[in-house]
Amino acid sequence: MSEKLAIHGGTPVRKTSFHAWPVYDEREIESATAVIKSRNWWRYSHGESSGLKKTEDETRSYVGRFQMAFAEYHGCKYGIAAANGTDALNIIMKGLAIGPGDEVIIPPYSFVATATCVLEVNAVPVFVDIDPNTFNLDPEKLEEAITERTKAILPVHFAGRIADMEQINTIGEKRGLIVAEDAAQAHGASVNGQMSGSLGIAGSFSFQASKNMTAGEGGIITTNNLTLAERMESLAWSGRAFGRGWYSFSTLGWNARMTEMQGALLSVQLTRLPEQTRRRQQNASYLSKLLHEIPGLDPLPMTEDPASHAYHLYIMRYRAEELDGLSRQLFVDALQAEGIPVSVGYPFPLYKNPMFLNKDFWAKGCPLSCGYYPVDVDFKSYEEKCPVAERACAAEALWLQQQIFLGTKQDMEDIATAFRKIVNSREALLI
Repeated sequence: MSEKLAIHGGTPVRKTSFHAWPVYDEREIESATAVIKSRNWWRYSHGESSGLKKTEDETRSYVGRFQMAFAEYHGCKYGIAAANGTDALNIIMKGLAIGPGDEVIIPPYSFVATATCVLEVNAVPVFVDIDPNTFNLDPEKLEEAITERTKAILPVHFAGRIADMEQINTIGEKRGLIVAEDAAQAHGASVNGQMSGSLGIAGSFSFQASKNMTAGEGGIITTNNLTLAERMESLAWSGRAFGRGWYSFSTLGWNARMTEMQGALLSVQLTRLPEQTRRRQQNASYLSKLLHEIPGLDPLPMTEDPASHAYHLYIMRYRAEELDGLSRQLFVDALQAEGIPVSVGYPFPLYKNPMFLNKDFWAKGCPLSCGYYPVDVDFKSYEEKCPVAERACAAEALWLQQQIFLGTKQDMEDIATAFRKIVNSREALLI
């Protein structure tokens, strides 16, 4: 006999909230207090000339210490802290000298910054569909999207799962293309012992409020290329020419500097990352086992290397056809009533945003029709080119947020119980 669903007045499976986010204790409070009391709330109050070398001044800066520690943890020699992850992506694009007339291949299933960083340098994003088993850029579809204008590939480690960088890098090397990483969601992930952010020429991370490490906002670039690191550090500091006087600006840059408060909080957050990542991975693995036998749910397959997924999101594909046609939205509504904070994620792929459909980018038609780009782009045509992303947005994707996976096995069991309850009682929702 089916149970009365909470959406119909029954008792919810889960009456208590899941793990609180963000995580903090006295260490964050003490570090923030130390910044306030120091009156040095801005990194350059310490007199730093550059953040790429350990100097006496550098040891007094929270941001300087943090960016070096984060880069080292991710297997990189250099870290360039930024105000947010979007700024970090913008800086990578300009640092790589991508500009008018160039194309950059990206996936259509990502936050808008993956595309706008390309537009910010007056280049054109080209969308390549995602793999249905990973929701990452499908390398099998890369070659057909490459043209004589393609300059770079920007894969996203979506949900914290490292993209197929081996195949992407192989294609990039064969075709003479730059490969950078949008690792905004992949803090602490690794594949074959090599960390996210070290798998391309440069990687970008975000510390926005929902991310696996957070200071409310913030970003960082990682790289092993000193020349590129120096250029990107200058771009983050308004194009300042380090070592040539404080008012010497050598290139057009941005004010993308991270504050000392962010650096202090993130320094503590970084110490939590290894244990939190392990816990997320363990709980995600346990939940996948619990959900495996429930019809209508298809958790994305586990990675062969468990370390290669940081679980910023846990993603399932919903199969309405296995549940008598029960709509995904009604399924989600019923789950939320049971106390499970599931969502459908993106309502449509990136290219269906009004910005793309209306080509509302820069003045005078840039980057599409201001003299450097020789072809017209119908972004609506990507509907046919990206069927996997279309299905994910319209009918399949279900997301659970990372903080849920900092909890206990009982939390995972409650989630599975709620899913099973709704599946077994779906007739009541279909009336």
